[in-house]
Amino acid sequence: MRFVTTSVLALSVFAGAATAEQLTYGPRPAYLIDRMADGALKETLSACLGQTPKRSTFSIGHRGAPLMFPEHTEESNRAAARMGAGILECDVTFTKDHELVCRHAQNDLHTTTDILASDLADTCVTPFTPASGDAAAKAECRTSEVTLAEFKTLTGKMDAADKSATTVEGYMDGTPKYRTDLYSVQDGTLMTHAESIELFRDLGAKFTPELKSPSVEMPHEGFSQEDYAQKMIDEYKAAGVPASDVWAQSFNLEDVLYWIENEPEFGKQAVYLVEWHDGFDEQDPETWQEDFAALKAQGVNFLAPSLNMLVTPKGGDYAASAYAKAAREAGLTLIAWTLERSGPLTNGGGWYFQSVTDVTDSDADYFNVLHALHDEAGVAGVFSDWPATVTYYANCMGIE
Repeated sequence: MRFVTTSVLALSVFAGAATAEQLTYGPRPAYLIDRMADGALKETLSACLGQTPKRSTFSIGHRGAPLMFPEHTEESNRAAARMGAGILECDVTFTKDHELVCRHAQNDLHTTTDILASDLADTCVTPFTPASGDAAAKAECRTSEVTLAEFKTLTGKMDAADKSATTVEGYMDGTPKYRTDLYSVQDGTLMTHAESIELFRDLGAKFTPELKSPSVEMPHEGFSQEDYAQKMIDEYKAAGVPASDVWAQSFNLEDVLYWIENEPEFGKQAVYLVEWHDGFDEQDPETWQEDFAALKAQGVNFLAPSLNMLVTPKGGDYAASAYAKAAREAGLTLIAWTLERSGPLTNGGGWYFQSVTDVTDSDADYFNVLHALHDEAGVAGVFSDWPATVTYYANCMGIE
């Protein structure tokens, strides 16, 4: 993200209601296209400049639009919907009174909210400790230590912490330069899972909740892992949401298998999340942990690997990895995560691009890797921290 476009880009997205006739890409897709090398893909994407944006389920808002808005907040999800994300995500965890809320982790309140500067700071399992000498500043605050009523008093902020800080204020002020605090100064409305269902439906989007691994030992005061997995599904049923509109996710295969066995309609679209691990090689089956045929035999239909597992370098560009091809050959539908989370790609893209660092050197590569994920790896959807890029690609390529 270049600083000169930051405020204009966000304002163009945030203005107005998220109706179909008011969807907007903002300037970022055109900015990326301008920087692409001449070639067939640039010509195709350039020819779509000026098209009317349409919502696409290929475009998935990853925690909303957290490149510039506090993740898992009402404001972040409204921004994602206004960029045409057809599916929105609530990462699901629980409070002290076992109510479901949207947070990326049960123990991230110290980096994603203002809890350290609030009256709830004394609920943190690790109080703020300032940096001293070689020791970094630290804190840990969990949703499982506050009630739902207390959780709702907090305000979301950009996910960040300055571990060199000696004050709470300094610790909370660690937002990376390629993001911004411009839209988290006054806003940052936290949501329960049930509230996210109501909001996403009002915005015209479908749902992909992720059941997060608890930081506390389960069962927690009589609340078992099965109770947790079931309660998440029950909230969609209570809201009258059809199972066909929900892609429930988990990194825990046992959660996915629970839904397949106990909620088979929801289980059909349950998503097994996997990620790059030490020793993994996207081209070497001996390094893969997943048995694709066994997963399919157990009823798993959707697999969501990190994008670094799905692409490999080829001729100076991106191509589908052997891992991606083998998963699809086994009958699994692939979903990729997460685009636009790496910041500027001039440094090779970091963790998400580690399989293709050698061919990654420009922000324009966001479109190049996206094209490989769709055209080569055959993914059905892509999570993004700034959904406009994926929506633009989907609209231009005729992907619903």
